[in-house]
Amino acid sequence: MNMTNNTMVTEFTLLGIPETEGLENVLLFLFSTLYACALLGNLLLLTAVTSSPRLHTPMYFFLSNLSISDMGFCSTTAPKMLSYLSGRGGGISFQGCVVQHFFYHCIGCVLCFLYTVMAYDRFVAICFPLRYTIIMNHRVCCVLATGTWMSGCVHATILTCLTFQLPYCGPSEKAGRERSPPAVLTSQPSCVSMDQSSSSTYSPTPAHCLVQLFRFSTIL
Repeated sequence: MNMTNNTMVTEFTLLGIPETEGLENVLLFLFSTLYACALLGNLLLLTAVTSSPRLHTPMYFFLSNLSISDMGFCSTTAPKMLSYLSGRGGGISFQGCVVQHFFYHCIGCVLCFLYTVMAYDRFVAICFPLRYTIIMNHRVCCVLATGTWMSGCVHATILTCLTFQLPYCGPSEKAGRERSPPAVLTSQPSCVSMDQSSSSTYSPTPAHCLVQLFRFSTIL
């Protein structure tokens, strides 16, 4: 007879990063430094763009949007991870998991769309230099930037609704530092075929932070 846990999940308990027992203080310092550097780099870029009229161009307009979304993406999971490493508890409510899942996908999708828009901007600048200011005018830039954020919201809304409309009655303990889609979906008894369908958005890692720092250094 197959015995299953039919208790509805109201809170998830994080088990932390596997095989890192005793390294919480080291990881807290490492991730705090990387997170602070990522925020500082983005803020410096935003300050430089807003304070210099020479940088009021389409390329830096999209870079500003990229910095805002990057700060939001890092802040989606990093504060909870730092809270867990500092010993303040590793629990998150079901509603909090839904909110984090939404912004995780929304901002991740916005980042992907922004990279595409920035590639188009560079394509126009290289292939049509004389018509660049006409093609990439202020209205077009605002439409493209607004479209990326709206597309990210639509993408996240669809994935969040598909994920959390299913019943949750499995184990509430999750490995790792965040409520990623594969970890959350293991609590659903009716989502075997969907287990990996919404997990393409990447999560912020130390490597991601280092890449962002390199990007900021080359820009500034």
